[in-house]
Amino acid sequence: MTTTTTTTTTATPVTQRAVAVVTGAARGIGAAVALQLARQDFDLVLVDAPSVDAIAGLGYDLGSQDELQEVAALCRALGAEIHVMAADVRDEAALALAVELVEPGRLHAVVSVAGIIGSDAPAWEFSRADLDRDMDTNFHGVANLARVSVPALLHAPHGRGRFVAIVSTAGETGLPRLAGYVSSKHAALGYIRSLAADLGPLGVTANAVLPGSTRTALLQRSARVYDLPDVDAFAPHQRLARILEPSEIAAAVGWLCSPASSAVTGIALRVDGGFVG
Repeated sequence: MTTTTTTTTTATPVTQRAVAVVTGAARGIGAAVALQLARQDFDLVLVDAPSVDAIAGLGYDLGSQDELQEVAALCRALGAEIHVMAADVRDEAALALAVELVEPGRLHAVVSVAGIIGSDAPAWEFSRADLDRDMDTNFHGVANLARVSVPALLHAPHGRGRFVAIVSTAGETGLPRLAGYVSSKHAALGYIRSLAADLGPLGVTANAVLPGSTRTALLQRSARVYDLPDVDAFAPHQRLARILEPSEIAAAVGWLCSPASSAVTGIALRVDGGFVG
């Protein structure tokens, strides 16, 4: 008699990749963060302003949708599934639509990068409208994103949810002629610290990254504020005596979005080249 043994093979379920939402993703630090997270096997929802002149009176161009599509293509080349969303971070409903692109349970990281320098003048000359221009993007943009994304982050595997905000060294110091920017960054940092306090028992971390002078359009705007010939003139203000690259800030964000940072929350991580003011 011949006995036949039948072996049943059970397919191993394919684990769905984690998803991150990144605002301000068209260029600079936001683009670098998107690429960093794509290398870390995140799929991405990339968000940036719907037009280069979306903020009235800004005085410089925001990132373009063409730039955003170029970043998306680079991330796809790294194996990431990408959704692109034109949305102003001041528009909570638009941000909610971006978060809704992520399947339930897959959102593990949210990175708020979008930021502006709205106005420059001696602090006492800032009008309410001037202050609001900075606050609406740099502070309310962070809070809007948290409001629409934290409920989804709470469905990430316990201990894996991450909320990271790009703030600035200006969040912990004063700078001349930039009271609106500085005030909004202080507010954003305070918000992240309180967010971390609320989220801690729920297994989600919230942290801020404080870049120093980094080679971005924002630093070019800063150079004009201080009538400097170029951004490299800021180098002596950092102990490393050079301007930072967006990829260096993105590396810190990538760590904060990784399992390695599981015990870190509520911090202001200074990635500032040794900023001395």
